Amino acid sequence: MITVLYFASLREQIGRASEQMECPEGVTNIGELRAYLVARGLPWSQTLDADVLVMTSLNQSMAAASAQINESDEIAFFPPVTGG
Repeated sequence: MITVLYFASLREQIGRASEQMECPEGVTNIGELRAYLVARGLPWSQTLDADVLVMTSLNQSMAAASAQINESDEIAFFPPVTGG
C-alpha cells in the first residue's frame, strides 16, 4: 500500500488531501504514478497533467519523476513554492 498526498492548491483541485492505494501494476516510479493518476480522468487529469508544473517528494525528500517507489512509500504532489 502506498500513500499519495496532495498539498495546497492541488488538494483543493482534487478534493482530497490523501489516499492510500495498492501500487498499480506496472507503476515503478513517480512519473509512472503521475501518469496513472492522470489517466483516471478529472480532476487528476487537469491537476497533474504533464504540462502542469508539480513538485514531488518521496518519503518526505524531494524526488524526480524517475524516483523508484515501493510498497509503503509516501508520495507527495505539491505546487512550486516561491520565497520572498
